[in-house]
Formats: sequence, structure tokens, C-alpha cells
Amino acid sequence: MFINGEWQDAASGRTFEVTNPATGEVIGTVPDGDGDDARRAVAAAEAALPNWAATSPFERADILMRAWELMRERADELAELMTVEQGKPLRASKAEVAYGADFIRWFAEEGRRLNGEWLPSARRNQRFLSVHTPVGVVAAVTPWNYPMSMLTRKMAPALAAGCTIVLKPAEATPLNAKAIFEVFHDAGVPPGVINMVTALDPVPVGEVFTDDPRIAKLTFTGSTAVGRRLAAAAGASLKRVSVELGGHAPFLVMPDADPVHAAKGAAALKFLNAGQACISPNRIYVHSSAAEPFVETMTERVGRVVAGNGLEDGVGCGPLVNDDAVAKVESQVNDAISKGAAALVGGHRLTDGALGDGHFYAPTLLAGVTPDMVIHSEETFGPVAPVIIYDDVDQIWDLANDTNYGLAAYVYTNDLKTGLQAVERLRFGIIGINDVNPTSASVPFGGMKDSGLGREGGREGLLEYLETKTAGFAI
Repeated sequence: MFINGEWQDAASGRTFEVTNPATGEVIGTVPDGDGDDARRAVAAAEAALPNWAATSPFERADILMRAWELMRERADELAELMTVEQGKPLRASKAEVAYGADFIRWFAEEGRRLNGEWLPSARRNQRFLSVHTPVGVVAAVTPWNYPMSMLTRKMAPALAAGCTIVLKPAEATPLNAKAIFEVFHDAGVPPGVINMVTALDPVPVGEVFTDDPRIAKLTFTGSTAVGRRLAAAAGASLKRVSVELGGHAPFLVMPDADPVHAAKGAAALKFLNAGQACISPNRIYVHSSAAEPFVETMTERVGRVVAGNGLEDGVGCGPLVNDDAVAKVESQVNDAISKGAAALVGGHRLTDGALGDGHFYAPTLLAGVTPDMVIHSEETFGPVAPVIIYDDVDQIWDLANDTNYGLAAYVYTNDLKTGLQAVERLRFGIIGINDVNPTSASVPFGGMKDSGLGREGGREGLLEYLETKTAGFAI
């Protein structure tokens, strides 16, 4: 753990093992912290807050820029660590390291633009000044599926705003978090400004995060169920809350779209990170007029995706995070097949040879998916592409919106009018029009409904860590 600028053991002395999901081998041990460790970390963050908040945005930006440089210099070793601990193919790990570094650079630059403003008054002898100040000590909980970029997406804006932070990283990927903390520490972040508590059981740490009055804001990325509990508990003390939760993204292929182009996009996106992404397409709606070439292209593309250890050349789909994740995917696929769906590609666990030591499920294409199947209504978080054929274009918006989630949606069309309709009618926070990567450090990321509260990235991502003060001057 990292508390007050020092690497420390848990007060209890307990540790837990970290394993490689592709091989099952133990790759390290980390401290198994608890509530007492979390309170020590919060105390360090509270003590460091006044001095850090008093630094100028330019001083903080200089440190962040140094962290950006270090992350780029260490990109290869960071990517290899990510693949070993999290499982994604090395090429994808390198892309995530670059993406994570982008957040540091963006918020270093955005932090320099923490502008206030003069506001008018109805009184001739009055002036108003509005300024931003740090919200205070931030508690952050980050996920395992993007174990570096989700840290920098929270840490960089918090630091740029002048906040101090206590992080609880996912228990599956603490070594990735340690590597990112080393980057920030080596960049010159003062003691106490960033703190980390690793824990196998997240509940005691989470209770400190929601109950401790010294914490001003909670930020969480993970499942909707856990996010609801944390937000509800934090709400009792009126803490600021931002939560980025699950998704059930529709992928709409309109009648005028190029079905081959759309299929290539769907295949590229669906199997990214083995489908373990909150913006992964979970319901692929294809108009009946485009179904044959779309499915034909998807079958060929999915059939070429190689599952295996992410360190090996040619692998496009790594392992799932654990055996429970494999069992969930298996259950959804079996349910769909039992109700009439067909697995055109895959549809089973992978256990042959070395794959039997890890948590692998075959890249899968399901055809004939209908609303009565579990996969139609629940997020899969695995390498399964379910295709749903539709006829009535007028109903497609209702079909897409028929979910409690509202994170990401994708639309393929060659008609500008349809693209604009999609932006206006789809109830999702992120919409890709002929685009399977509608994200960047410079734009807001987040959803509506059960997909969360608040935004990360862009200017909005910095405002999440700021309070607004207004002063009235009588002159």
C-alpha cells in the first residue's frame, strides 16, 4: 500500500496473491488492507490537502506533465505488466497505456485553465466574482478491466483540481495500480497527496470511503449494483458522488448502411478486451435487408479471432477475469441456444492445452437472438456477439432504448438525417455514428439512467472535482 509517500504493509500483516488469468500462476502478493488502513490513508490525504490545494495550477500541471512523460517512457513495461496481470493482448495493453497517459496530459493542460469569472449584478454598486476551489479529499474505486487508464482518468483531474486522493484499486489488478502510483510518485507528487489501499475484501474500505466525514467526494467505476450501494451510503453524508457503471449497448445497422463495413466495425469492437468493456455492443440490431452480408462478414471475422495468452503473437482475445465470468457467459449462451439461437462461431469454453489453465471462452457469434433470451436483456461482459434481425425501422429507437442502461450506443448509416435522429432520440451518454471508438481524453465520458452519474474526461471531468464559490463586492 502507499500511504503518506511510503510503501507500507497492512497493519494486520495480511497479504493476498495476484494471479495471471491466462495461466493461473501467481505473479505477486500485495497487502490485504482493511478499514484501519483506509483511515490511515484518509488521515494522510487530509493532512496533505491544505498545502496541495494552495499550490498554483501551473505547479500542479508541471508535476502532471512529468508523470505523462514518465508513463510514455515506461510504456512497454507497463503494457507487459497489464497483459500479465489483466490478460488483454499486448497490442491492446499498449493502446491503453497511451490512452491513460492522454488523460494525464489533458488534465495537466486543462488545470491551467481553471478560470473564474466576473458576473453582472442588477445593482450599479455591486460586482460578483465566481471561482473554483478543490472539493477536498477524494475516495476512488477503480475496476480491473482497464486497470491503468481508469486510474489516470480519476487521479489526473483530482490532482489538477488541487484535491488529494485515496484509491482502492480492483483486487484483481493491484500491481497495475502500484505501477501507476510509482509514476506519479517519481514525477514529484508530494507525500500524502496520493494514497492507495489494496484489499481482497473491498467492503471495509468502502465503508470508510462512504462514512468518513473527512472524505468530500467518492468516485467509482464498476458494476451498477455496487455503484448503487456506494452512492446510497455516500448520500447519507451528502458527499459528492460520480459513478461510471454498467452498459447494455445497442449496435444499430440501418437499412442504408454498408453491412460489410458495419460488420467489420462490430467485430473489431465486440472482442476488444474479450468483451469486458462497459461500452461493448451487447445487442446488435441488423435490418433484414442487410442481414445476409452482415452475418456472413461477421462469421468470417469472428472465426479469425484467436483466443489465448495476450503475450503471444496473433492473439486477439485474451482470458476473462476469473471463472465466475466464464460461467456467466456460458450460462447466457446456453440459455440462448436452448431457446432457439444458433452459435455460428464458438459457443463454448476453451480448455484445450494451455488454455485449460486460464479463464477462456471462445469468441462467439449468436444468430436468431430474441427478446426472451437472457443475453437480450442483461450485460454479458464477455466475447459474445448476439445478432437480432429487425424489419420495422420506426421501432428501432424504442428497441434500442428498451433498457435501464444508458452508456453507449452505435449506429451505422449513410444518411445524415438518420445520424442526427440517432443523437437526438437515443438515451445514451456516448453515441458512435459509423464510429466504434467515440472516446478521447478531451471529451466527456459517462452515461445516464443505471449507467451512472457524472462525467469523466473533457472539461466536465475536471469540474467533477471542484466546488464553486461566489463573492459579492459592494463598491
